[in-house]
Amino acid sequence: MLDSQSPSALIATMAGEARAAAQALALLSTEQRRAGLRAAAEALRAARAEIIAANALDMERGAANGLSPAMLDRLRLDDARVAAMADGVATVATLDDPVGATIDEVTRPNGLVLRRVRVPIGVIGIIYESRPNVTADAAALCVMSGNAAVLRGGSEAVESNAAIHRAFVAGLAQAGVPAGAVQRVATTDRAAVGAMLTADGLIDLIVPRGGKSLVARVQAEARVPVLAHLDGINHVFVHAAADRAMAERIVVDAKMRRTGICGAMETLLIDIAYPDPAALIAALVATGCEVRGDGRARAVAPGIAAADDADWDTEYLDAIASVALVDGLEGALAHIARHASHHTDAIVTADEGVAQRFLAQVDSAIVLWNASTQFADGGEFGLGAEIGIATGRLHARGPVALEGLTTYKWLGLGTGQVRG
Repeated sequence: MLDSQSPSALIATMAGEARAAAQALALLSTEQRRAGLRAAAEALRAARAEIIAANALDMERGAANGLSPAMLDRLRLDDARVAAMADGVATVATLDDPVGATIDEVTRPNGLVLRRVRVPIGVIGIIYESRPNVTADAAALCVMSGNAAVLRGGSEAVESNAAIHRAFVAGLAQAGVPAGAVQRVATTDRAAVGAMLTADGLIDLIVPRGGKSLVARVQAEARVPVLAHLDGINHVFVHAAADRAMAERIVVDAKMRRTGICGAMETLLIDIAYPDPAALIAALVATGCEVRGDGRARAVAPGIAAADDADWDTEYLDAIASVALVDGLEGALAHIARHASHHTDAIVTADEGVAQRFLAQVDSAIVLWNASTQFADGGEFGLGAEIGIATGRLHARGPVALEGLTTYKWLGLGTGQVRG
């Protein structure tokens, strides 16, 4: 029985089954994988009541254990969220299949044809907290890209994740996709996370989705390549040439639409030459946001609290924002360079030249012009869903979806060439 195994033996067994399933996935056509995901989406819809009932148990336990409002919002499922989760799976089934796509091709002078083609990475381990929709999103992306998934959700969502996983794999199996392609680590023993992180040769890539402490642990302990971001310390810079109505609309949405997501604005930077910084700050306060400002911000909005040094490096994930008045574009760029987490940063301005400099010089995975940072989402990028947002510089950056879950290999097509 898997339940009786040690965490390391459990992960080794699951990874072995996942490897076999990945090999079986490689034999399936694009249409077979699409059919599996369509069936999984229908199974999720059919299991809506069961999923919501399971989520209610997690919500009750989470509230009793003192989960923050932001964490409870991430955890909560309702009819609309389950429907959106199923729709996301169905959408992934419609996306272009990256597997087997030719990246480039060259014919050498000797007639040898060299072609780079996309192939699955293999076995993907996903370690995540709170959001049960990740179970379906990650599973769908892995199946469509020909990868097997080993899912380890957080203990706070154990009932929700189990119900989603049951429905998803039942749909896959109904369509002839091996159920072993999507496995869930049922134990809540934290040692299972450590076993996944050290499963070099068994798991090919680890994707963490969760809070700073989880991601920091993954990055510190992993012996398997990691695709991750640590913080979402995101900035909106309102330039002197910004349209005032647009600026207020973007700033409020970027912070308050959903405060607990990694794309939420945490710091508002206002050009010292912007005509009405007090109105921008007041717009945030009016929505119930706690605002903490530097000296210049407090001079124009005396009612806000004082920011300290830690505020500029804090991912609040709550209705709190830090605000600084800066000396134009150069001041904004300098602040972002010191404090950003290379996740998502935005500028609001009508000056195209200033916008282009901001887009070119801000070193973040996502840089936006005249748009809310809340667009930092794979679905909004037309990717169907995302397995995570990567802020490193290697392999994939920003929302990671199908293409980001592939690597490539070289194919050499000869007619008898030898080097001699």
